[in-house]
Amino acid sequence: MAEQKDHEEVESPDIHFEPIVHLPQVEIKSLEEEEEELLKLRAKLFRFDQEAEPPEWKERGTGDVKLLKHKSTGMVRVLMRRDKTLKVCANHYITSSMELKPNCGSDRAWVWSAFGDFADEEPKQELLAIRFANAENAQKFKEKFEEGKKINEEAASKEKLNGVAEKVVGSEKAKGDADSSKGEKAKDKTTDSVTDELGKLTVKESDKVTSDKSESSNDTGTPDSNIQTEK
Repeated sequence: MAEQKDHEEVESPDIHFEPIVHLPQVEIKSLEEEEEELLKLRAKLFRFDQEAEPPEWKERGTGDVKLLKHKSTGMVRVLMRRDKTLKVCANHYITSSMELKPNCGSDRAWVWSAFGDFADEEPKQELLAIRFANAENAQKFKEKFEEGKKINEEAASKEKLNGVAEKVVGSEKAKGDADSSKGEKAKDKTTDSVTDELGKLTVKESDKVTSDKSESSNDTGTPDSNIQTEK
């Protein structure tokens, strides 16, 4: 009997507790929804700390480095987050002045200077180094990095041309508005002059009618006075 009791399965009660407070689901955006992923590789990132005594390389984080292209602007940026915490350790656009250089002759590490990295939420000039697991991944990163540089140069040129075009259109519109304003002023001036001339003509006609009435009155009054005088 004891053995049977030991083999009997113990049923756990199905207890359900209703939550006291119902919290709605919150959608967390990574700000990458409007970007196209060009490359994603696992790597380790370092930054050169010039304020340290002596200056030295410090590890900034290990995680996935991405090259992202914005769908509307077409600009490409470097984005890297640390594992687990997902804290940003690199975030900057690729500019034409950036050059990837081998780190100490290694075929799987690159060094470059970023003039406006926003990893700390403020633009800072950083000297960065990245190391990959093998030379193949390092070469893939370099190829996409150079491709992103060309894409950003074309996007910047296009933006510059659009800015010039907007200025030209704006100046033409302003000129057209000015000409239209001048035309309206000339039209108003012509209308005012015509109105003045009509006013003068009306005054002259009124004076003429008054003069005719006065002469008519004088003509009819003279015989009456003569008749009275004769009497």
